[in-house]
Amino acid sequence: MLIPQGYRFAVAAGGFKKPGRLDLGVVESKVPAAAAGVFTTNKFQAAPVLAGRELLEQSETARAVVINSGQANACTGDEGLENCRVTRELIAQNLGLQEDDILPASTGVIGDQLKMDKWSEAMEQVRESFGKADPMDMAKAIMTTDSFPKLAWRSIEVDGREVRVLGMCKGAGMICPNMATLLGLILTDAGIDPALWRRIISWAVQESFNRVTVDGDTSTNDTVYGLANGASGVTFLEGAEEALAAAVLDVCQDLAYLIVQDAEGGTKIVQIDVVGAKDDAQADLAARAVGNSPLVKTAMYGKDPNWGRIAAALGRSGADFDPNEVSISIGAIEIFKDGQPISMDIDSMFAPILDRQDVEIKVILGSGEGESYLLASDLTHEYVTINADYRT
Repeated sequence: MLIPQGYRFAVAAGGFKKPGRLDLGVVESKVPAAAAGVFTTNKFQAAPVLAGRELLEQSETARAVVINSGQANACTGDEGLENCRVTRELIAQNLGLQEDDILPASTGVIGDQLKMDKWSEAMEQVRESFGKADPMDMAKAIMTTDSFPKLAWRSIEVDGREVRVLGMCKGAGMICPNMATLLGLILTDAGIDPALWRRIISWAVQESFNRVTVDGDTSTNDTVYGLANGASGVTFLEGAEEALAAAVLDVCQDLAYLIVQDAEGGTKIVQIDVVGAKDDAQADLAARAVGNSPLVKTAMYGKDPNWGRIAAALGRSGADFDPNEVSISIGAIEIFKDGQPISMDIDSMFAPILDRQDVEIKVILGSGEGESYLLASDLTHEYVTINADYRT
């Protein structure tokens, strides 16, 4: 793992949901870092989302990010906002920071107030682990139903000096791209103008986390933060940021793939490519209709090449196209062309393709140059089991 220079980590097992499990993580930059954030578009926005938005409106920089799992602090009213402020105050007091330099994020059960007594008790662990914990510890601390911690990193060289980008995220369920639908953190030791850094993070989120779906549900807590502290000694100026932006995008796309790979109960990663739409927005409508269709998703789980479900999803997507111009492929095999099926032994032809973890569905709409793509999971019995008793 490549860890950017100038960052320190702390973790704690606060007992917010399960005793003995890491559920609180902090990353601190030794110097003020250019700060960026992208947040959920859900109208029910959690207290840490509201607080994070306000903090980034007030300042271009931050020193730290604090994330807890187990409790979302969403739909908790004024008390939730005050509790969020107090959590930042606790971290500030124990790590020698200013409250307004700390960006918050939370994940877990919606509606419960934070267990503030447990937050206070966890501060001793935070102090003791500060500078000793590592990114893997923090990635574990922010997990909920995730089955594994999610990290990715890249390194680029500029005039003989190394610049590192490290990302981590959590997410396995309540995943539908309408911002980011997860908690994510991108760290780099690059120096960069805050406004340019925010554009890079927003673009990278759009081309990665916003192109995944598990179940069609968008969370109240979705947040991706980015910190760039300049500790590498390399500064990226506007017009010369391409290498850094590419590294950030690579990290975000790796993490987005891991989310779909870890989808609650999932067994398949389905890449849906739509080309030939009237424009990119029309292609996006088509891709999302296919990727969010429970019938398409269950067909993928059952290894059933049911192209009819794909066609039906396209037809109700709202995209503008001529059905007689549409072609559909599963894997590299075209199964539907110019509005009608191709005669073949479907089951024997597609069995090897649908036996794989990664499956591609390609749709040609035949209406223009627009294109889009989406990563989707399948929908399984295990998904229902996990979510039927999530709160308990």
